[in-house]
Amino acid sequence: MHRYAKRSLWTLAGVVVLAGGVVAVGELLSTHKKGRRIDVEMASLDIDLAQGRIEQGAYLYRTRGCLECHGANGGGRVVIDSGGMLVVGANITPGENSAVRRYTTRDWVRTLRHGVKPDGRPVLVMPSEDYNRLSDIDTAGLIRYVQQLPAVAGKPAILRFPLPLNVLYGYGVVRDAAQKIDHRLASSAPVEAGVSPAHGAYVANTCIGCHGPGLGGGKVPGGPPQWPAAANLTPGKGSVMPNYPTVAPFRAMLRTGLRPDGSAVNRAMPFESLREMNDTDVDALYLFLKTVPPRDAGTR
Repeated sequence: MHRYAKRSLWTLAGVVVLAGGVVAVGELLSTHKKGRRIDVEMASLDIDLAQGRIEQGAYLYRTRGCLECHGANGGGRVVIDSGGMLVVGANITPGENSAVRRYTTRDWVRTLRHGVKPDGRPVLVMPSEDYNRLSDIDTAGLIRYVQQLPAVAGKPAILRFPLPLNVLYGYGVVRDAAQKIDHRLASSAPVEAGVSPAHGAYVANTCIGCHGPGLGGGKVPGGPPQWPAAANLTPGKGSVMPNYPTVAPFRAMLRTGLRPDGSAVNRAMPFESLREMNDTDVDALYLFLKTVPPRDAGTR
């Protein structure tokens, strides 16, 4: 065999071995990372549930993405089954296979706001960064609402990730919510509901899991590879907001899942929740998006 061909074969073999080692190490890192223990005692975990209003909690449950993963009855549902990724949301009722039957108030707050389970391990897939900035009163209302859900015999939660996602998670390319959250932040002050940028900013916290903290959009870290890039919601390059010169078409898109030209927005968008948002929240969100600093599409 020609010496150059031999050299090429040895090089290829070395690359294959190196790639295999990178993958193996990534898998080990992923396993370690999923099992790590996180201390969030630096942040307040004490919420006065008596202050929360169940009706507001029910509204938040319907409009902030909870039912997309846990279902209208809280029993859990298939969230993603694509590209080797299977995610089944947990049963958050007191019924069979409940994931929260023994939850204390502190356990609820730690999971919801900080992305950390009662045993200290990280919550995976659930976008706790979206809920971290909920005010104490809204957090209390949401917890109170979920706690009074009738028992449902749901199925156990399932989190099955494809090999590439596990490796990316292991190397820190994909981060869990607990890594994204600044656990030292005090809870958000209550914001009066109204068509104002301040209230819109509060509502927009539920968008950051997909569109990024700067709302510039881009590929959703940890999402199935076939999911399209999240839209740029800022006024910057590649923004989708020029499609919505007034709030009316923006509101219609959230209600129907259709753009002004009649084309469908990808169903990775949580339209089951978005269509439940009241006009005050939608109009405030629209107003806020007109004020955010411009970013190029894909910069999250």
